[in-house]
Amino acid sequence: MTKTTIYTGIILIILGIVAYFASHAQSITALIPAFFGVPIFILGLIARKESIRKHVIHGALVVALVGLVGSVNGIPQFVSMLLGNDVLRPAAVIVKAIMALILIVYIIMGINSFVQARRDKNK
Repeated sequence: MTKTTIYTGIILIILGIVAYFASHAQSITALIPAFFGVPIFILGLIARKESIRKHVIHGALVVALVGLVGSVNGIPQFVSMLLGNDVLRPAAVIVKAIMALILIVYIIMGINSFVQARRDKNK
């Protein structure tokens, strides 16, 4: 889960940077995925230390959950956009939807990892 956390952080950082420059650096809010990616990435690096891994990954999942809460409304807006409806700031909607999907996958993988670890411990 450590590598997954690091890679998730990197992907979010890249998403934020791409969104920022794709929007011609008009708004700092385009960097929001990077604002979540940086702490997730750092926590992934810290999680390489075995003795604190579980707690640090839990922290990364909390950061991801907060990011998901803030971005999940991008998914229905994106679907609405695909159906031909007009949305305010379509680029932001796309980035929010991508961020939400990345975080959903990461959170599911994290939960699965902890469930597997618990099962392995109880064997």
